[in-house]
Amino acid sequence: MNDRQLCVGLSLAVTWFSGNAWRRNDSHVEDILNPTYYINIAKLAEKAHVDFLFRPDSLFVDPKALSHSVGFCALEPTLLMAAIAPHTSHIGLLTTASTTFNEPYIIARQLQSLHHISHGRAAWNIVTALDGHQNFGLPHMPDVGIRYAKAKEFAMAVKKLWRSFPHEALTIDRNEGKFVTSELITTPDVRGDYFSVKGPLSVPMHDSGEVPLFQAGASEEGRDFAAQIADGIFAACPDIDSAKSYRDDVRARMQKYQRNPNKVKVLPGLSLYLAASEEQAKALYLESQSSLDINRKNQFICDSLGIDITQLTEETEICASLIGPLPDHVRSRTHSELLRRLVKRETLTLAELRKRPEVSASAHWQIVGTVEQAADEIIEWFEKDAIDGFIALPGGSEESLKLVCEKLLPLLAERGYFRRQYTHTTLRGHLSE
Repeated sequence: MNDRQLCVGLSLAVTWFSGNAWRRNDSHVEDILNPTYYINIAKLAEKAHVDFLFRPDSLFVDPKALSHSVGFCALEPTLLMAAIAPHTSHIGLLTTASTTFNEPYIIARQLQSLHHISHGRAAWNIVTALDGHQNFGLPHMPDVGIRYAKAKEFAMAVKKLWRSFPHEALTIDRNEGKFVTSELITTPDVRGDYFSVKGPLSVPMHDSGEVPLFQAGASEEGRDFAAQIADGIFAACPDIDSAKSYRDDVRARMQKYQRNPNKVKVLPGLSLYLAASEEQAKALYLESQSSLDINRKNQFICDSLGIDITQLTEETEICASLIGPLPDHVRSRTHSELLRRLVKRETLTLAELRKRPEVSASAHWQIVGTVEQAADEIIEWFEKDAIDGFIALPGGSEESLKLVCEKLLPLLAERGYFRRQYTHTTLRGHLSE
């Protein structure tokens, strides 16, 4: 058994339905709005001793994209986690809530309620969002600096609201007729540049302590925010060098804020296309990707690299010397920068470039192969201090999802890199391992 253990989350973003995968006869895509479907997945993941389930969120939908992709059609994440909670006992439940489109009191109350419903297994993925302003009466998305300034103030308000009603205030003395010790309840009266919240919260803190916080800090502002407040940090890291660079960077920032870097988990997304043989895994990957819109990929390349590829052939080499200035209108500077970094590092033909995950604007670490190959690569990244764990994003079919839970994680446990059984019943307990 190693001193350090992998921290593993499983995404419920139905990544195994991406591309053409939802069209498979065995996909069960009809069940994506049925909570029982996710409850069964949660039970499978808990049997594998996964640290937490994770549900990302989006507060807008593109009907054109939705016509051929199921990813935008989803249940509200906190309600979904509340539905899963009574059917599980150990696995963490990580929901997502935006600080750009919500109010601190509502989110503080929802999360603390989920913490009680799950007996200490709730967590909050803090996002500032990239789109959706039109659904909340905003003329445009605030720039990144404003979004993160607002996020910091939002998170501070939520934490103060949680602390305003400590668990110890619950007296419940029937003889004295005393439900709470009111002197222990405080009124935080938060007043900032973006929010004004008096308090106190109407839900007491759960006796397991504060809800853990997660954040996907990619930009300078995002990394700094994550280093200040997060218990877990997500990252888009397509290769081991970018993963190690990212982890080293955020750990250095944590020390600047006098936080112990060893107490925080850096967890890149890991896209897993698994099968009995490498050939079968590659076929599964190609089948699932074959319908992806080539025009969208081309547009992303043009926007991110600042070049016009419409006159180029499939065999034209895309190299660093062709890169132009990064346009102001790109949707995500983070994903565009990852693609630019790839082209600066490697010279690829246009056809080869389109096959890379960076061009799908996800830029996640990707393994296409067998369970044994996946285990070997995960251990290599872990041993080289590039990761503290990962968020599993099974792809291609439900079989990949089952292989992650029933084969890959048991193999990692057999090799001493993952738990054989839970030793805690709360998510904060899992994160302390």
